[in-house]
Amino acid sequence: MKNGVNGVALAVFIFFFLAVTVMGFVASRWRRAENADSLDEWGLGGRSFGTWVTWFLLGGDLYTAYTFVAVPAAVYAGGAAGFFAVPYTILCYPLVFTFLPRLWSVAHKHGYVTSSDFVRGRFGSKGLSLALALTGILATMPYIALQLVGIQAVLDVMGVGGGANANWFVKDLPLLIAFGVLAAYTYSSGLRAPALIAFVKDALIYIVIIVAIIYIPVKLGGFEHIFAKAGHAFAAENPATGKPRGSLVTAPQAQWAYATLALGSAMALFLYPHSVTAVLSSRSRNVIRRNTTILPLYSLMLGLLAMLGFMAIAADVKVKNGQLAIPQLFADVFPDWFTGVAFAAIGIGALVPAAIMSIAAANLFTRNIYKDFLRPDASPAQEAKVSKIASLLVKVGALAFVLTMDKTVAINFQLLGGIWILQTVPALVGGLFTRWCHRWALLAGWAAGMTYGTWRAYDTPSATQDHFGNTNLIPFIGEKGYIGLTAFALNVLVVIVATFVLRAVKAPDGVDQTKPSDYTADAGDPGVRTELPPATAGAPAGH
Repeated sequence: MKNGVNGVALAVFIFFFLAVTVMGFVASRWRRAENADSLDEWGLGGRSFGTWVTWFLLGGDLYTAYTFVAVPAAVYAGGAAGFFAVPYTILCYPLVFTFLPRLWSVAHKHGYVTSSDFVRGRFGSKGLSLALALTGILATMPYIALQLVGIQAVLDVMGVGGGANANWFVKDLPLLIAFGVLAAYTYSSGLRAPALIAFVKDALIYIVIIVAIIYIPVKLGGFEHIFAKAGHAFAAENPATGKPRGSLVTAPQAQWAYATLALGSAMALFLYPHSVTAVLSSRSRNVIRRNTTILPLYSLMLGLLAMLGFMAIAADVKVKNGQLAIPQLFADVFPDWFTGVAFAAIGIGALVPAAIMSIAAANLFTRNIYKDFLRPDASPAQEAKVSKIASLLVKVGALAFVLTMDKTVAINFQLLGGIWILQTVPALVGGLFTRWCHRWALLAGWAAGMTYGTWRAYDTPSATQDHFGNTNLIPFIGEKGYIGLTAFALNVLVVIVATFVLRAVKAPDGVDQTKPSDYTADAGDPGVRTELPPATAGAPAGH
């Protein structure tokens, strides 16, 4: 492990960081609409993105610092179980192919900006809409926190932050600066900033992973040596548990937990507000369909990235915090200049999704809390202003997760959000196909799932904190499977039973603002909102 500040790597990192920062601010004028003061423009990029922009945006949105840091760190810590992320990204695309085009159509037909907008219109219930909005905001904050952990990991390995003995302010100051830059260009440019930066982010990540998957095995003596050394390391006893540290192949007793975690994560991925935001920013249903067929290319990259966990073991990387394993591997194996490129890929890979996530959460607050309950007569310009401010507050909430929760197993952040976001499935996905479920039953099911899932997660200790953590490789898995999926099953059971009861007593149902044809409408059909008109030549955007 290298000591002190890695000046060359830091210089390269700063160069790329400044470049994307400039791009973030310039993006405010990229393909900007004439009427820029609205959520359609600031929060959805004018609903104008085509196949390739959407592909890079969704890739930048879904494949994050979680991909580059947390997944290989999970493999480094315990072996094969960390690969659960690969099958879940494969499973999710057939699932979303069935419902995302329907969500796009009804959202564009009615001008919905968020998934909670749709739920309110479908079931005529502001209460249910509010519940889903709060869930989306809550689930997004730990996910943003995971991105900030990724930035902090590369800064730590570069020697920036004053070392382990520095006070908390000095140690976290670089992270706070990166956070401030992210907040500034998100406020200025909205969704166009991460859409533009995503091109750079994905190019860097593909370059780094292609070089790493070829160069590192050659330097370490080949894959046979890597697997042999990793297998030997996993077979060693963990002093804390008295059991093997991990395994190259998932043990039989862990396979059900592995399968339920993969399935639950697949169901949750495209329900996050940032996923919905990226989807609704596209210009047609066909853009969504095409993307679900080509996005699995990222799953191939994810599998290769997970392999870095084995390589870190073979390279004798020793870190107390597993999140530092892959950054430290790059620092130990590559020349300083390429280490800087790799760290820039991780850092930018954290900034892009963090920006989209904060925008998506801000849209939820503005549309489904501020406008629905506080200011029903808010103008589009007022909505955009409130959303910009809310995007800053969401990032502050994410910082609270980073500064207060255990970061040694950062994958906790993503799995905790997954437990919560899964509870929106009955109302959101179910509502796209049927209105049989009663709105009050959906609210009761949501409450049951949220309460049970949060309680089980809270009641899971780790070696470094009493709640929301686990010394096991994959947290929030009980003997019967992933807590998020168990909470979802309870949710569905309550919804079904309560619906039968409420239908029997003829409880009042809400008004459905949609009709069947809305769910198959496409760009160009009557009443479907398409992209906003661009600013006229020679006229400043927004005037």
